[in-house]
This record gives sequence, C-alpha cells and structure tokens, in this order.
Amino acid sequence: MSYLVNAIGHIQLNVTVMDELVSEATDILGLHVTRRTDNQTWLSSNGRQAELVLHKAAENSVRSIGFEAVSTDAVAEAASRVADAGCRLISEKPTLDCCAAGIVFVTPQGHTFEIHTPIADKIYDRRHYSAGVGAVRLDHINLTSPEPAETRTQLEQIMGLRLTEKMVDDSLSWMRGGNQLHHILGIVRGPTGVHHYSFELAEFGDYCRLGDRLDTVGKEFIWGPGRHRPGDNTYAYYIDACGAMVELASGMAMVADDDNYEPNIITALKRPENVRVMNVWGTPAPAPWLAHSFPYAKPAA
Repeated sequence: MSYLVNAIGHIQLNVTVMDELVSEATDILGLHVTRRTDNQTWLSSNGRQAELVLHKAAENSVRSIGFEAVSTDAVAEAASRVADAGCRLISEKPTLDCCAAGIVFVTPQGHTFEIHTPIADKIYDRRHYSAGVGAVRLDHINLTSPEPAETRTQLEQIMGLRLTEKMVDDSLSWMRGGNQLHHILGIVRGPTGVHHYSFELAEFGDYCRLGDRLDTVGKEFIWGPGRHRPGDNTYAYYIDACGAMVELASGMAMVADDDNYEPNIITALKRPENVRVMNVWGTPAPAPWLAHSFPYAKPAA
C-alpha cells in the first residue's frame, strides 16, 4: 500500500491557560506566533503557518491531530477509505484555512484526525529570534488508545502508514509515513488521548539550553536526556502548563530500504530486561512518564 500521508502536519489543543501556553511555547520551545485572535493562537517553529494550534476552552484536551497528505488526490483517496476502516467522516473540509483541502474523521476509540494538504513552508523565512531552544519542526506524536492494535489497523487502511516497530503485546508501536522517519506516530495502550507531542532539536547541546530554560520557569525534565532504541533518537520530556507532555527529540533514524523493511518486534517487556529497549543509556522510564495520558476532547457529532 502506498503512503497517503507524508508527516505530522499539526496538533490542535483546547486549553484553559492560553497565555501561559503561548509563553511556554515561545520562551521554552522557541516557537513564534503566526496568528492570534481572542480565542485562538497559531504557533510554528519554522516557515509554516501552523504546527501547534491552541483554542481557548473550558477544558484541557486534544482537539485533533493533523497529518500532511502527499497530494490533493491523496486526501480524496483517504476519504474514500474511512467508512471501510470502521471510522466516521465528519468533515470534507480542512479546519485550517492555510490548507487547500482536507478531511476530518473520528475513530471508534474517539480519536479525531485530520488529513490535509501540506501547509506552505517559507523555507527562506525559517529563522526567528527567540529565548527558547529553537525547535526545528513538529516531528511526531504518540497517542494513547484502549485498543492500540485496532487503531493501528485503522491508520494503515486509511493513510497507508506502515509499522516500523512494536512491542509483542501491542502495548506500544511506532508507525512511519512517506518521509520514512522511523515514526511519525506512536500508539500506546491507555485511555483515549495523547501521550506526548514532539518537536525536533537541531543538536544535542540544545538539551542543555532546554534544561536551563525549564529551570528559569520552575519546571524540570520528566525523563531524559537519553537515547531511545526504537528510532535511535535522543530525547527529553517535560509537562506543559495545560498538563500535556512535550518531547524534544533529535537524530531520529530513517527507514532507507522501505519496501524490504521488516518491522522489529520487541519481546522484552519487563524490567530490568526492557530498560535498554527504551533508553540505550540505561535510565528506566519513570512512573509519571509511563502513566501519562492527556485526554482527547469528545468527538464532534
């Protein structure tokens, strides 16, 4: 099956603390505001108009996750697959006016996803001044699902995502899109929500700046810096002002021989055997990281 999506496009959050989230996104991550109204703020780490979209709301929750399609035709093809995958199409228009075409659908587990045409990237306008760490791009999201194998199958059928690696019991799996990064989406067993969203850092020294920036605002790392074996990327995590977990990652592996790649199945599921499965450097995942899930908003009717 050919890929219909290339990469993560954006994530939209409902938040009760808009000003605090905007301050953290700019002063910690180094994003810049591209659009702001009384009830909505768009932020980006680069020349694209939107990667993180915040909506002022009465609750903190995930509104939707957007995937960038490889073409306009791919959006239409994905729409034609939604019903057969057991999901519900709720819109045949993009939610962001910077996208030429898009669809929105809901899974039986309650995840709202978008598939949209690429958001234009001003490649010669990527740099902007910030006190933050200078994140490069939104690179992946790990969601939580009470039925992770079913969610994985739905996204394989609708988007053409491919499995790169998984735990043998389906408690955690990683899926790739057309950009062939090890994963643009992770699926974790848990209540319907998001485990974390991740921005890419340019170099390892940026973790020092990140730790110092967190310290100046009274925050700290939840886990890391470390290096994951799945994906081979370095990482560090913190919790933002609305309770969502944010990862900064760098150096994720790519699947070069895509058509001949065989997914890796991880069989070590318990400590201490699995510690280096998740962190090559040996520090085990702490309990707050393992238990974390940020809720999804109730799907639209």
